[in-house]
Amino acid sequence: MINIKNLLLIALLAVSFQGVNAQGFVSAKKGSAIGFSGNLTDFTGNFVLTSAYTFKKVKPSISVMYWKGLGKKIDLSLRYTGLFSGDAGVPAQASSSNNYISEFEASLHARPMNDNHTLIPFLSAGLGIGTYPGKATPYAPLGAGLQLNLSSEGYILLQTNYRLSFNEDYLHNNWFYSLGFLQTINYGKPRLNETPPPPVVVAPVVVDKDNDGVVDSLDACPDVAGSAALKGCPDTDNDGIADKDDKCPSVAGLARYNGCPIPDTDNDGVNDEEDKCITVAGVARYNGCPIPDTDNDGVNDEEDKCPALAGTAANKGCPEIKEEVKKRIDVAASKIYFATGSAKLLAKSNPGLNTVASALMADPNLKLDINGHTDNTGKPDKNQTLSEARAKAVYDYLVKKGVPETRLKSQGFGDTQPIADNKTAAGRTKNRRVELQLHYY
Repeated sequence: MINIKNLLLIALLAVSFQGVNAQGFVSAKKGSAIGFSGNLTDFTGNFVLTSAYTFKKVKPSISVMYWKGLGKKIDLSLRYTGLFSGDAGVPAQASSSNNYISEFEASLHARPMNDNHTLIPFLSAGLGIGTYPGKATPYAPLGAGLQLNLSSEGYILLQTNYRLSFNEDYLHNNWFYSLGFLQTINYGKPRLNETPPPPVVVAPVVVDKDNDGVVDSLDACPDVAGSAALKGCPDTDNDGIADKDDKCPSVAGLARYNGCPIPDTDNDGVNDEEDKCITVAGVARYNGCPIPDTDNDGVNDEEDKCPALAGTAANKGCPEIKEEVKKRIDVAASKIYFATGSAKLLAKSNPGLNTVASALMADPNLKLDINGHTDNTGKPDKNQTLSEARAKAVYDYLVKKGVPETRLKSQGFGDTQPIADNKTAAGRTKNRRVELQLHYY
């Protein structure tokens, strides 16, 4: 038994792991191609040859083909084959006066690599139908092949298929061998790696009248030297705005002010973008506004000791205390009495202190300092303590009368601030006193 019949299949398998890559292909995917092939069909359907083998049932045929790449590794083919079969293609019981057979096939061909290789094996599977004597019979061609790519301009195809019949009564399983040629329909188109000849470059005539390095065709100021960043125009103040667009070309400014600095309408040194009083001169610490005068007394708040209370400049922005009020307070102060050597207020002090309380309650802005003093009789430290205690006694009395503590202040000075001679009894009497000082600040 000699396995000669399948040498073609063995040859195809021998190159199934080889694909020679080449340059100059049009695409990794096959374009449309048409062609023809010469074929042999072995209607015996045997896989091996024996001594009894006959070539009477091996018939030649011719095919016309159309191939088209569906992807980089798969093709579609359509084939028409015509052959004169004699009695080789059908079982013995079939008979017909017409020995010409037409076959139509559609197949898919899968490759292990893209179409841009020179030598590529492939596997095929499809569906066909033939007009065999007696009846049209379908069959399924299964096989392998080898493609020789001629730089995507043409292809040589070597194929072998085993064709399975769907009706053994009219067609035996058979072998089909084919050697064909395809011509691409897009023959003559440039290959992928073909580089078109470079265009003829005509050197342009460069004109730069102001010699600033910007050619006149691109120079917005062709007669005056400038910078490339400003399209050939000058910028005298270097503020990034070309002089032709700068309303203040000699003073650096901003684009939103057409090249001029931020304006200062009231000339107070605070530019308008930061000035909250653009038309009235002011100071920076008040965002360009004047120093405020909350009470509108003509004394600004920074110099006004009573910024929320209208007063006079002579009294630092505070109201002047009425003379009659001052006199009532002074009289009340002269009638404050304590027990000898004590901080205990005597009852005869109450009318005067009530007058003081009434004056303070009538003007909620008035404040009162209560200052205690002694003569120099005794030790200085005891005199200091006594003066503080007596001032505090007056403080406590006024608080009980409803005067807020925040408006009162008491302190003692001992014998340090005499107003008369301590060598006489009359002088010492004057020095033992509580002074009441009204003020607004």
